[in-house]
Amino acid sequence: MEIGIQFYTLRDHCKNLDDFAETLKKVADIGYKNVQISGVCDYEPEWLKENLDKNGLKCVVTHTPPAQLKEDIVKVCKGHDIFGCDNIGLGYHDFSTSREGLTYKDFYNEYVDIIKAVKANGKYFMYHNHAKEFLKFDGKNVLEHLAEDFTADELGFILDTFWVQAGGADPAAWIEKLSGRLPVIHLKDYAFSDTFKEFNDNIAVVGEGNINFDRVFKAAEGAGVKYMLVEQDNCHGENPFDCITRSYKYLKSCGF
Repeated sequence: MEIGIQFYTLRDHCKNLDDFAETLKKVADIGYKNVQISGVCDYEPEWLKENLDKNGLKCVVTHTPPAQLKEDIVKVCKGHDIFGCDNIGLGYHDFSTSREGLTYKDFYNEYVDIIKAVKANGKYFMYHNHAKEFLKFDGKNVLEHLAEDFTADELGFILDTFWVQAGGADPAAWIEKLSGRLPVIHLKDYAFSDTFKEFNDNIAVVGEGNINFDRVFKAAEGAGVKYMLVEQDNCHGENPFDCITRSYKYLKSCGF
């Protein structure tokens, strides 16, 4: 398994192409080799390929905005061909049980053709969970419904350790449960805060919270995970480059 960084962590430093290019360099200087592109400014696929190559980086997955997925999914796939990325991710959908599963039906109807088109164009569609995916309807949670309604070669999951725990579940157990459809996972730690207002107040540097990463790493290896990407949505006023450096050092100390 290899480690990397989710660029949503660094989104405030990627609001224009010059800053984005500088951030790619800083990430490479820390030691990361793999990236997920998400939450950044608009870019052309050729520009991203050039700047990835310049810094010895590989894009292993994206979070692609829903509007782009729905407007021209073939164009999205061809763009990923240019910068050498096999996985196309969706970062969020507002699932809810308040409408008796209707929001799940909305998702299925909106994305079933997109998911099949991604496969037809040689890419892999991946869904990134938050906490709401652990809401249940018809006796199962959203992740279970997704895993049943789409085959493993149609739909993968970017399982997020923090949001699994925030949803009241066990990250390692869910990695095992979704074995074979997790090329990429997000490593995000959970450190309880006595100033808790929102879930993301508890997001911590990897290795500085309460998640049992020894179990996560063992489960990930058994489940066929290829890339474990550091993500920290909220750095609590700290410099995000300092945060991702500490996460990197922790993961290197674990042998990655």
